[in-house]
Amino acid sequence: MAYLIEDNPARRRFEILVDDNLAGTAHYRLAPGLVVFTHTEIDPAHQGKGVGSALARGALDQVRQRGERVQAPCPFIASFISSHPEYADLVAPESAPY
Repeated sequence: MAYLIEDNPARRRFEILVDDNLAGTAHYRLAPGLVVFTHTEIDPAHQGKGVGSALARGALDQVRQRGERVQAPCPFIASFISSHPEYADLVAPESAPY
């Protein structure tokens, strides 16, 4: 399987393509310097195959490259960050506006 994770700012979501087919999305809202992940959805045909983790990793890597921080009311992204401490530095204080 070949993964491609792209930001789709017009739809306010990161998308993961698996073999050129949309397999999942991570929706967000923006605030200055902040990406607030609100909902992650993986196509049922791709669940349990690491697609969600690949999407989370790719989205967070892109946020890091842009020098932004994150908040994750989305349970999937929050759980991913908790399980991968290398992304903990991206988490903005809860008091940050969104």
